[in-house]
Amino acid sequence: MTDPVSTPQDPAAEQPGVDPLSAVSRDIAEVPSVEIISTAALHLMSAAAVNLGLAEDLPDHKDLDEARSLITALAGLLDASAQTLGHHHAAPLRDGLRTLQLAFQEASTIPDTPGEGPGEKYTGPVHPTASHR
Repeated sequence: MTDPVSTPQDPAAEQPGVDPLSAVSRDIAEVPSVEIISTAALHLMSAAAVNLGLAEDLPDHKDLDEARSLITALAGLLDASAQTLGHHHAAPLRDGLRTLQLAFQEASTIPDTPGEGPGEKYTGPVHPTASHR
């Protein structure tokens, strides 16, 4: 006879009358907005990198349309949350964004007009030799 495999469960889910979603809401309420925004930015960065063919385990995967959308979303998020993030948190995220924008330019066979590349609506034109802002 084998023992059934047990899986850990949320203690609130086991208590009758306790809404597990309210427990999740309480957990989220305790997380500072800077962490939520930074985490979302990192997810966008990672997905964009994968779609640019920069993932070690998927080097042949390229989907520039997806990468463009993700980079633009990242740029918009960083632009909209600049005050909330402050320089300490925003600077490395902006550096990552710029790196992705440059990687997109390198991967693209048809160059975008300056200012029309992914996220450039929010960052302005990105040039390989331009200094960081």
